Amino acid sequence: MLKQFRVLPCLATMLLVAASLPEAQPPQANLIHVEITGVRDDKGQVLCTLYSSPAGFPRNADKAAAHSSSAISHGRAVCEFSGMTAGTYAVSVFHDENSNGKLDTNFLGIPREGVGASNNAKGHFGPPKFEAAAVQFTGGRLDLKITITYL
Repeated sequence: MLKQFRVLPCLATMLLVAASLPEAQPPQANLIHVEITGVRDDKGQVLCTLYSSPAGFPRNADKAAAHSSSAISHGRAVCEFSGMTAGTYAVSVFHDENSNGKLDTNFLGIPREGVGASNNAKGHFGPPKFEAAAVQFTGGRLDLKITITYL
């Protein structure tokens, strides 16, 4: 009987320790993870848009398959798109320095804020084409890196 009383405190301690451990998070399925670098300051936010076709890329966010945003820390940001199905996608990002939710441009339409696209695709006399920024997503997790540039 005395042994049972010695076991109870040990059992209670083990239960308390197990309850305080963080739960293991299952890996997110079908995730497109985008790491953005080259952001010139930590003001504002980075807005990311995921397109599943050339329609609207990269200017018309209303035609995008998904949207994400991220705070900036030390010139870096991360956007994630979860629950995505396999397919061809292109990502467009911009540094929304004044947090107005839109890409600010000058009178010629040239961006005043930093921009980027998957594959670090660049346009010639305009934004990049969907085909240049397109990536194949087969499911699981896809890690992309985009460097923002300022014109």
